[in-house]
Amino acid sequence: MQKRKLGNSNLEVSAIGLGCMGMSFSYGPPKDTQEMSALLRAAVDRGITFFDTAEVYGPFLNEELVGEALAPFRGQVAIATKFGFDLNPNSDPRGMTGSPALNSRPEHIKQAVEGSLKRLRVETIDLLYQHRVDPNVAIEDVAGAVKELIEAGKVKHFGLSEAGAQTIRRAHAVQPVTALQSEYSLWWRKPEAEIVPTLEELGIGFVPYSPLGKGFLTGAIDTTTTFDSSDFRSTLPRFTSEALKANQALIDLLSTIAQRKQATSAQIALSWLLAQKPWIVPIPGTTKLHRLEENIGAVCVELTPDDLRDINEAAAKITVQGARYPEKLEQMTGR
Repeated sequence: MQKRKLGNSNLEVSAIGLGCMGMSFSYGPPKDTQEMSALLRAAVDRGITFFDTAEVYGPFLNEELVGEALAPFRGQVAIATKFGFDLNPNSDPRGMTGSPALNSRPEHIKQAVEGSLKRLRVETIDLLYQHRVDPNVAIEDVAGAVKELIEAGKVKHFGLSEAGAQTIRRAHAVQPVTALQSEYSLWWRKPEAEIVPTLEELGIGFVPYSPLGKGFLTGAIDTTTTFDSSDFRSTLPRFTSEALKANQALIDLLSTIAQRKQATSAQIALSWLLAQKPWIVPIPGTTKLHRLEENIGAVCVELTPDDLRDINEAAAKITVQGARYPEKLEQMTGR
């Protein structure tokens, strides 16, 4: 497995990480704990050293799963987690019921970190992200709180998620930001306009979540696909049958390139991301071993300048249909 450094930091991780959310949260009911533990350990065996979780996934279930499964590999892997929500029974951070409750007050951050340390069974969190920017708390105060946690030895690196360029700059001035985690893929390229240049200028790594478009870019989802009500995608405008039909052109493009490279559509989508910048580390999620192995295989798919030009020219002619989030959740991004 190739390694990559996140920006100018000394955090070196596998070129592809593993997003663990779907094992416990958002994509239907929580999966079997023993099966998911085995999958996490299989990922380590295959060279993955970067694992992504959050206190809100479950809530808490995913951190507990990751902490227990990866306990034998302390010092060999980097675990990233996130704070930023008030986790009470009446709020649903996915926006499916109630309203998402953000909380990045410094005292709350410190409480959240104590909980995450226990669940992850670690003394230090490798990478701690603010999950979503809290408009009620100055980002300088958030960065300052994480700086104190770093000085106390409880956190190694500071990250932001779905933050806007000015917020990234303001946070970075207080405590250097190691990585930004935001959605980025062939069907969500908005970060290219302002975010990617800002990260490059400041020496910050980029960790794209949903690099396979929440499963769409694998080619396994079409207009006949139905989602259980416990599956987050059932609420997303981009996953209506009309949008799926309109966006099929993107799958056709990936399939064409995949045939040329003797790869899969998912591998082309991931290798395209890896080719954008050497400090980009996508974190595709999966609950299946064969998909994990397929995703890891993307590291070996080399897209030539001609391949990349063909993809970009064809993709430029495709207008992706459907918002990526319901309005309430979209308002929590890009702040």
